[in-house]
Amino acid sequence: MGHCSPRYLDTALALSRRGGVRKWLHTVQAGAQSDGVTTPRIAVVYNPSKIKRDDLRDAFDKVDAAACAAADWFETTEHDPGNGPARDALDAGAQLVIVAGGDGTVRAVAEVLAGSDAALAIVPQGTGNLLARNLEVPIGDVAAALERALRGDERRIDIGWIDTGGGDEQGFAVMVGFGLDAHMLVETDDDLKDKVGWLAYVEALGRAVSKSEVVDFTLKVDDGEPEAVSGHTLVIGNCGTIQGGVAILPDAAVDDGLLDALLVSADTVTGWLDTVRSFVWDNGIRRVFTSEAQTVDADTARHLTGASISVELPRPLLFEIDGEEVGDVQTFTARVDAGALRVR
Repeated sequence: MGHCSPRYLDTALALSRRGGVRKWLHTVQAGAQSDGVTTPRIAVVYNPSKIKRDDLRDAFDKVDAAACAAADWFETTEHDPGNGPARDALDAGAQLVIVAGGDGTVRAVAEVLAGSDAALAIVPQGTGNLLARNLEVPIGDVAAALERALRGDERRIDIGWIDTGGGDEQGFAVMVGFGLDAHMLVETDDDLKDKVGWLAYVEALGRAVSKSEVVDFTLKVDDGEPEAVSGHTLVIGNCGTIQGGVAILPDAAVDDGLLDALLVSADTVTGWLDTVRSFVWDNGIRRVFTSEAQTVDADTARHLTGASISVELPRPLLFEIDGEEVGDVQTFTARVDAGALRVR
């Protein structure tokens, strides 16, 4: 069974007759230490389908027993991936929210924490772990991720908001878009994903390509004039690195106050070779050796940057937000919210 150190629990039990358990626990957590450092009020939001509570508590206890004993714990459900637990954490006074789960859980919590004074820290437990990768959070090492969560430096990053015409904006921390990336999510075999992780997406690539057809649509960046463009894939990102360390948006930064976008229109073998050359050589190897500052476009791959990007499609197309397929979308506007989220 998961537990926190007996010495802290024994003290808590001794205080229980006076009704001081929670007061004592949060005094342990929030009180000034001998070195003058104050530990923030901590909440843990975890996805039980990704990591068992007992396993997470055991790892937490070994890293910092006092913080483990004082933390508030909130569990996600199939119907609430994290928004509700994150709001409950804020209502409980959390100053640091540690999220243990995949990209969907991280996105839901980040959406709630944006604009608040509470910081987000990640214990990656998903397949993509995209925000964690872009923030260089340890992956596959729960203890190391918890160590960073508790003692890592705090910084502010941007968050994106997407309006698909439903009346409410949804937050995103990494990427949104239609086309190849959205179809890969649908075409990926879940059983294979459980066995080999993100490599399962590679297996689905061929099927995703066949489902992604070139369409003519309208694109508007910031206050510019609407532009008629063609493509089968548009990815808009707050950060640019995906699984395998591939930087599909090489100029994207989580704290630059901008969104970066990639429009892909390749639909022939020659076109795909041109796109691959652009990724691997022009914006990959060659930039490393030449220190080229500017992203290079290809005939089939165009990069854009702006604080706001609006799209009107000729018909609804499959759409994804931070690695989660969300159905068909025809019009949408993505905007950046600069420095809105504290992270560790």
